[in-house]
Amino acid sequence: MWKRKKIGVLMGGLSAEREISLLTGNAVLSALIEMGYNACSVDVGRDVAQSITEERIDVAFIALHGRWGEDGTIQGMLEIMGIPYTGSGVLASALAMDKPMTKRVLNFHKLPTPRFEVVSGLKELKERTRLGFPVVVKPVSEGSTIGVSVVEEREGLADAIEEAGRSGSHVMIEEFIDGSEITVGILNGQPLPVIEIIPSSGFYDYKSKYTSGMTEYILPPRLTRNQSLEAQGLGLKTYRAIGCHGAARVDMILTSKGDFDIVEHSILEINTVPGMTHTSLLPKAAGHAGFSFDSLVEEILKSAKLHL
Repeated sequence: MWKRKKIGVLMGGLSAEREISLLTGNAVLSALIEMGYNACSVDVGRDVAQSITEERIDVAFIALHGRWGEDGTIQGMLEIMGIPYTGSGVLASALAMDKPMTKRVLNFHKLPTPRFEVVSGLKELKERTRLGFPVVVKPVSEGSTIGVSVVEEREGLADAIEEAGRSGSHVMIEEFIDGSEITVGILNGQPLPVIEIIPSSGFYDYKSKYTSGMTEYILPPRLTRNQSLEAQGLGLKTYRAIGCHGAARVDMILTSKGDFDIVEHSILEINTVPGMTHTSLLPKAAGHAGFSFDSLVEEILKSAKLHL
């Protein structure tokens, strides 16, 4: 459908994840050109509407991470311009980017997720002590584990809130779940194989994600078939509850209960524009399911549409 159209790969952007977005975007662009598509890069800045107009693109492949790329803003602009785009629509993108709103949707659908509180800075902190320790402190709307801290005791909470608060006025404090981290990719409504994530530091933070050798990825994971199927099912339910489209990735924690065959799944968050470098998690899972990197890019492109 898009072979005769001009594809703009939207990358870079204004968020703290700009450099990761450029890696994703350039990998996607190279794949599209290799497959014979008429594709160009669009480095997204404040003048993005003008850049898109000047390039005369017919469809947008969104390779933006973080705010102003995953949060529904760029999606809304493309809807107004009448340009089909990859990934989720305005509402699903905004919901998924806002961690507390994601959790409220999960709670409504009775899907398991750690307990949480939202505070508006240090002033409100004294009134928010229900969760106990340890806790995870996160910016409300940020990706790639930027500004995230694990806090073992109350003395470290103020610094963690201050760090997370650099990304916005509100901060989420989340119950810490001790377990194994896994991720489930979803491609056009179909779950991909589960990946088990083992960071050498014990916490899958920004450094663990993007520093070579700091994290081990196990595929297939050390799970029973039923555990993997349950994780895939929860990933798909999350994808549907948020209203996602195209590609997404759902991160979870598995906690053993006595016998390792009995586990509890806790959904952490959903990413509506997963990383798309050759070493990113979604391409790893898709590769295990039989997709080459190029064919994965093409499958995502085929799902491009206007949502409103």
